[in-house]
Amino acid sequence: MNNYTSLEQQLSGWIGPSSDTEQDKQERTERMVREAVAEHAPFAQCGLRIYAKGSYANNTNVRSDSDVDIAVECIEAEYWDEAVSGAHTIKSLYQGIWTPAKLRGELEAALEQKFPNSVDPPGSTAIRVHTSSARVDSDVVPCFSYRYYFAGGSSRVGTKIFNRDGKGVTLPPLADSL
Repeated sequence: MNNYTSLEQQLSGWIGPSSDTEQDKQERTERMVREAVAEHAPFAQCGLRIYAKGSYANNTNVRSDSDVDIAVECIEAEYWDEAVSGAHTIKSLYQGIWTPAKLRGELEAALEQKFPNSVDPPGSTAIRVHTSSARVDSDVVPCFSYRYYFAGGSSRVGTKIFNRDGKGVTLPPLADSL
């Protein structure tokens, strides 16, 4: 067998949906992250949306080499930008306790409790939970609700992620960067 045929076979093995065993591990990983958040007392009074993102959610992951990206979105506070000044009328400013640092810290604590000795929090954006025999690696991303207001009154929703250094990134990209 020549190298080209070997490479072709390897690439063919990577495409396609996850195997049943891998799919079970991915689903278990997502479920366990949800449980970690649900079991963490400080989150009891916090509005959160938890959902899969990336290749796993889009079923475009590479077979046998995939992790699960999970967003934990705080919907208590909404960050926003506007295309022109005055495109958005502020009704009231958020007065709650959920800051980017607080959300990240509590999420790290929740994951540490559920996955002892498997959490690697030093990432700049995501909190990494390492694999075990029962689950795959996961990147858990603390984020906030976000809205971009256009001049005509319409808006686009997304998420705002704060890196560990406090710099914010918005997803999806703003209109002027499309």
